[in-house]
Amino acid sequence: MATFDVYHLQNFNTQASYSYMCVANHQGDDYSTENVVAAGWMVSPTSYVDSETHFYTLWTADGYKSVGCYNLDCDGFVPVQNAPITPGDTLDLAKGKINITIKIFKNKVDGDWWLYFGYDNHKLSTVGYWPKSIFTTMVDHANLIQWGGYTFSETGVASPAMGNGHWPGKDSAAVRGVRFVDDSGNGYKIDPWPGALGASISHKECYGAAVSGDEMFYYGGPGGCTK
Repeated sequence: MATFDVYHLQNFNTQASYSYMCVANHQGDDYSTENVVAAGWMVSPTSYVDSETHFYTLWTADGYKSVGCYNLDCDGFVPVQNAPITPGDTLDLAKGKINITIKIFKNKVDGDWWLYFGYDNHKLSTVGYWPKSIFTTMVDHANLIQWGGYTFSETGVASPAMGNGHWPGKDSAAVRGVRFVDDSGNGYKIDPWPGALGASISHKECYGAAVSGDEMFYYGGPGGCTK
């Protein structure tokens, strides 16, 4: 689980920027067996035909080849009635930055992967669940958790901003309250901090990440990569 700073990023065309938490099962170098569930916020005019910031979900059971989808674009994620938000909904940033908290855990009663949502870690409510029956390697457990961001741009087009566009630091986007969750849905501190976490940065000339301690880290950057 974690609480994300959420921003309204501008000047996108075919690019997209995502901030997310994902729970996955990854087996060695065979990405075709990778199972993933993810949730977060994104700006993608190509996906939504607007420049707004959206809450999103994602899942795959074959390494993103053909099984799985975003939001409710295919059968898989099951929304519940009276949920506080639906995958794909626009997040209201009329007053500027907001915070959202996301929790994902495998329920010990039914074995399904449940998603909870709230604003700034208050009153988390059920959004829905991914049934264990849609997975292969993640039927029983996950072996990888990621928090952070990623971007998309076409070849030769400068990559967009990530987070709020600032390099990691006090003025950048942050992910706070980073915790593991047990099968009853209770969060608990990652111990020892930050020994259980490692930063992975693919394009250091455009983006970065910095663990700050106290269950949080800063991340993001201005973008501008074309490869």
